[in-house]
Amino acid sequence: MNSTSYHEYLASCCEISRTAGKLIMTYFNDGFITSQKHDESPVTDADIAANQLIVKALTKLTPNIPIVAEEDDNSATCHLPPATCFWLVDPLDGTRAFVRGEPEFTVNIGLIKDGKPVLGVIYAPPQETLYAGEIGVGAFREKNGRRETIKTREPAPDGLVVVRSKSHPSPKTQSYLDTLNIKENISGSSSIKFCQLAEGSADIYPRFGRTMEWDTAAGHAILQAAGGRVETTDGKPFLYGKPGFENPAFIAFGF
Repeated sequence: MNSTSYHEYLASCCEISRTAGKLIMTYFNDGFITSQKHDESPVTDADIAANQLIVKALTKLTPNIPIVAEEDDNSATCHLPPATCFWLVDPLDGTRAFVRGEPEFTVNIGLIKDGKPVLGVIYAPPQETLYAGEIGVGAFREKNGRRETIKTREPAPDGLVVVRSKSHPSPKTQSYLDTLNIKENISGSSSIKFCQLAEGSADIYPRFGRTMEWDTAAGHAILQAAGGRVETTDGKPFLYGKPGFENPAFIAFGF
């Protein structure tokens, strides 16, 4: 694949994510059924419906590219060769917030090549705001029909603006933050935290709690396309296609 094909995929993924977002909002507004997965995390019929929609659309778009999606039963146990190009999909990121009735959830679609993100789309249905990025090309935000290029920023001299998980607080995260000069803490749900770094409204996002690759791939791509980076806590590259698709702790930087 070349950059032209990535660009074609990006436009399609933007439309797919919007369509999935509209479907999710019908459940959010009209009601949904919640159950628990084997790891005791919540899942709703909105997650399942959006998952089916996205997987069907991506299969039609790229029939030869594997898809690893959170709500597919075999995703955590499938094995991909290291050089494989594959999709990572979280159809409804921020399910806990969704269940609480909080408008903090997203649709995540990321494309991985050789263990690295190359393209990402995140759509926030309640806000009707879309973020997208392509490595080597750039990142943008769309809202109310207006598209704007987004870039990360240099931190202000008086301290960092931190984004952190609302649903998954971690003592290790707090211990790390205690080593920094923090001006403001912002708690939130879903992958929108990566987008806040990418658009230059925050500086750093540490995550020491458990995440899966479909939680981070799209945001990682957008952030990197906007000028940021994601690393393991010991400064190593943050890669994809790991056994079980479980992530180590990481720190996302907007600088």
